[in-house]
Amino acid sequence: MAKESMKAREVKRAKMVAKYAEKRAQLKAEGNYEALQAIPKNASPVRMHNRCKLTGRPKGYIRQFGISRIQFREMASNGLIPGVKKASW
Repeated sequence: MAKESMKAREVKRAKMVAKYAEKRAQLKAEGNYEALQAIPKNASPVRMHNRCKLTGRPKGYIRQFGISRIQFREMASNGLIPGVKKASW
């Protein structure tokens, strides 16, 4: 499990990115880079990092499901993810 502070930091970044998205796009279109520098660093979408929705794990993230590889394997084995089953050939 990730620390609660790390999860909270990512949530805070996501909110800030959403808040400044329109303003960033406008300033980029104008080419006003001085004003763009004044916007907070965490308002940049590049600084966001995908994390598992269940555990907060930052690595081994599967985008399609929004969870880490470990949670995916557990849930798939238990039949909790529709349409996913263990491969055998």
